[in-house]
Amino acid sequence: SVEIVPPRGVDATRMLTDVGRLKAAGVDAVNVPDGPRAQSRMGALLTSVLIEQQVGIETVTHYACRDRNLLGMLSDLLGASAVGLRNLLVVTGDPPKMGPYPDATAVFDVDSIGLTNLVRNLNRGLDPGGNAIGKPTCFTIGVGCNPVAIDPAQELKRFEWKVDAGAEFAITQPVFDVVQLERFLDSISHVRIPVIAGIWPLVSVRNAEFLANEVPGVMVPDSIIGRMRRANEKSKEHAVAEGIAIAHEMFDRVKDAVQGVQVSAPFGKVELALKVFERS
Repeated sequence: SVEIVPPRGVDATRMLTDVGRLKAAGVDAVNVPDGPRAQSRMGALLTSVLIEQQVGIETVTHYACRDRNLLGMLSDLLGASAVGLRNLLVVTGDPPKMGPYPDATAVFDVDSIGLTNLVRNLNRGLDPGGNAIGKPTCFTIGVGCNPVAIDPAQELKRFEWKVDAGAEFAITQPVFDVVQLERFLDSISHVRIPVIAGIWPLVSVRNAEFLANEVPGVMVPDSIIGRMRRANEKSKEHAVAEGIAIAHEMFDRVKDAVQGVQVSAPFGKVELALKVFERS
């Protein structure tokens, strides 16, 4: 799958064109983030509807707890099911202070664990109060996970709770340290569900440093930053090529340990995501 960030405005033409390229290249699904880094963009649910209806490729819709109370979540999810969306990645959401509107308020009636439980109940035909809703929803429930968490014990505990709440698959943060990913996979062997590894093709040393220092849950080893710095000193083109090479290495090393990969398209450049698949 490839992650495509929704547009900032109302014109989705370029995004839909890019998604069409991904479909033609044989990508199985498109991941649609929900206000990543607390930025305001076209809603993930409606973006997913546009993609599925106009391009005809399956979407994995990220759904964040940050922006909605429990009633809003319930309404959104019932509507999403009614229009045919089937795949959810349930996330707590980045706090507003990370984004360009730091005075915006967060809701967080529930976190990703609570929302996973809510969606599982909807799949059983029950609302949060245990009341029947008639025909049940039929979502496949995904959750996020962080193999390089600062507190591995707490991350493991939360992962166990997510699986217990009904999680059916997990997507990791971008992986740059395969050893830590393997260690995490070993730690969840007793609650193993299909895991999809995140792959991010770096485009510059600045991009690598930004991910390492500004994006929660992402760890870029000094060795990777060093490789990007040396490539950057040669040229921008060398840096992009080195980032793709690193992504190839990550792909080749993780593909036998996980059930899929999600490749990001940095700065909306789908051609970079496609290059990761071409040699893999």
